[in-house]
Amino acid sequence: MRCSLCNKKLCYVGKDCRKDITEEIIKEYLKEENLKIAKLSSHIEATYYMKKTRLEEIIEFCKLMGYKKIGVAFCIGLENEAKTLSKILSKHFDVYSVCCKVCGIDKDIFELKKIREGEKEAMCNPIGQAEILNDIGTDLNIMVGLCIGHDILFQKYSNAPTTVFIVKDRVLAHNTVGAIYSKYYLKKLLEGD
Repeated sequence: MRCSLCNKKLCYVGKDCRKDITEEIIKEYLKEENLKIAKLSSHIEATYYMKKTRLEEIIEFCKLMGYKKIGVAFCIGLENEAKTLSKILSKHFDVYSVCCKVCGIDKDIFELKKIREGEKEAMCNPIGQAEILNDIGTDLNIMVGLCIGHDILFQKYSNAPTTVFIVKDRVLAHNTVGAIYSKYYLKKLLEGD
């Protein structure tokens, strides 16, 4: 599949390019939780299209799903954003947040590269973040600025479904799509090694 290169996008009007898997996928959507998520996602998209921010959509989705406990897994570099997000979410839900440096595990244990060699530095601990939120029994976990790779491990170990509020991009002020919206960055990326 190379859908990004397709100029017609006939799937938008119902053409099935993958008949070999469609029936199996429909069976997955018919599972109770999957169907509920699909229906509520479609409801939010259609009802609030261009009307609500991502944060407002997350709140609405959680309410409609009946979620009570929300987890926030955040990077220490975005602690202020995590604090503000948690404060807003706390108006509607029980919110539990876990910092990426939880447990204070030394990078030397796993011989991990440090930002400043020769200094003591705790590793990011996305597995620990997930396990702590699993123990709490969160209904949904929201990622705030977890590093690439750490976000993957967090999602892998999270028992609850996950969504992203902030994707980390230190260079572009966490506006990851800026890399392809900026003609200068785009040129660099397309012509680079």
